[in-house]
Amino acid sequence: MLDINTLKFDDKGLIPAIVVDATSKKVLTLAYMNKESLEISIKEQKTCFFSRSRQELWRKGETSGNYQHIVSITADCDNDALVVLVNKEGPACHKGTDSCFTKPVFESEENHAFSMDGLYSLLVGRKTDKPEGSYTTYLFEKGMDKILKKVGEECTEVIIGAKSDDKAETVYEIADLAYHVMVLMVEMGISVDDIKKELASRHIIDHKVKQEKMTK
Repeated sequence: MLDINTLKFDDKGLIPAIVVDATSKKVLTLAYMNKESLEISIKEQKTCFFSRSRQELWRKGETSGNYQHIVSITADCDNDALVVLVNKEGPACHKGTDSCFTKPVFESEENHAFSMDGLYSLLVGRKTDKPEGSYTTYLFEKGMDKILKKVGEECTEVIIGAKSDDKAETVYEIADLAYHVMVLMVEMGISVDDIKKELASRHIIDHKVKQEKMTK
């Protein structure tokens, strides 16, 4: 682990801290820490910053209850900036939004970033707006039985592809399965975060089991 005494604080004794959601990997906020607030953050495993406007320590969530539980803190190559990975409670921004970064400045028409969250939002839009000619619209209009039938069919296709040891075909069928499962999620009101949190809880259990086996 890096010794925090080797970090490069600026002439005001501060270092920028980019706070990122450990589950969604969304950038939540940019704040500043001094050495004392960094030490408190490490000790308490909750983010503590230094407020430049109030010139005092600021424990995130102390008044709002929107705590940020620290997963890890990583310095950049020059030791003059930090990335703080957190599990958050409630909004990250003081204005009540999930992230402080909500104002698009530029978006390329040529380069697109894919994400499961983005696909989920698209599917929610299809369920709400029901654009004519959309396959997703068709699934939502047919309802749960049709969606479940497609999920079952795609599961079978994945098994066939994998049994044939055909990697390309299996990748293709897993993508189809993932899409139809997400349609099912939207239909049932299950969010991507719901699944991520469930998987995260299993990771913790699995990690504990591995530790127990290693100590025996």
